[in-house]
Amino acid sequence: MTVSVDICLRGSNVATTVTIDGIGREPGAWTDDDVRLVLEGMLRAMDRLERGPGGADRAVALRGLSWIVNPYEDGGVVIAIEITLGAAVAGPFEIDKAALDAMIARVIARPASPPSTIVH
Repeated sequence: MTVSVDICLRGSNVATTVTIDGIGREPGAWTDDDVRLVLEGMLRAMDRLERGPGGADRAVALRGLSWIVNPYEDGGVVIAIEITLGAAVAGPFEIDKAALDAMIARVIARPASPPSTIVH
């Protein structure tokens, strides 16, 4: 599945839309691992946009970010995250809002293996 992400970096008036590929299941069947891939993909996309083309992806740690799951006007829900670098909104997704909220909370509370020293 391909996920659409709108990104606005701090200090910019322009939003850029990128995609995240490689999410194996549709949102209604997501596991915590799928949600982790989406969140990490959103942060990596922000980092790539800020650094410009080229270079290897850096490690991502799901700490120090603000997030919310909001209903989308045309149906489904979106995931919005904000960090010092800027903000990103992914979706919309056809998944229960409460279920997605719970998955994100679990994913953020559980450190990745192996733990990273990078904080976004």
